[in-house]
Amino acid sequence: MELWEKTVDSRTLFEGKIVTVKLDQAQLVNGAVVSREVVEHPGGVCILPLFDDGTVSIVRQFRYPFQQVVTELPAGKLEKGEAHRPAALRELEEEVGVTCGKLTYLGCLYLSPGFSSEVLHMYLAQELKQGQCHPDEDEFLETERIPFSALLEQVMSGEIVDAKTVALVLKTKQLLGL
Repeated sequence: MELWEKTVDSRTLFEGKIVTVKLDQAQLVNGAVVSREVVEHPGGVCILPLFDDGTVSIVRQFRYPFQQVVTELPAGKLEKGEAHRPAALRELEEEVGVTCGKLTYLGCLYLSPGFSSEVLHMYLAQELKQGQCHPDEDEFLETERIPFSALLEQVMSGEIVDAKTVALVLKTKQLLGL
């Protein structure tokens, strides 16, 4: 069976600073027409900064949709037209004040493919040099360095619930055999 859906109509319902919400009509393989709600997002990056001593910089920030502080790896949104590698370097420096000599691409994730176009690109940063953080004006973070093993334990116990962090920690463990 062929798998496809053809857009036959599209209406923009909302255009915000970060996302655009559309209501599309799509024709299915069997000819039926259905509604599809689509959230267009510019995408983002997530970086695991691994220091030579085996520690990792993590951030804690209040996440409004969940009304709670979430522990995550440094991450950020792509600016319009921005490539993901320079964005990763920018976010690493902004959020945890780190520059790196080695940046390894570990692939991407479709975070919610049922309704969102957001693609998140994952990087492992090594050969790090610590500097000063300079987060965006509307970004308030707590940063901490913890052993990679402790971060892995928090992922496996369910204490870390941020999907991008979980995926990147597990990919790094597999890649480096940690």
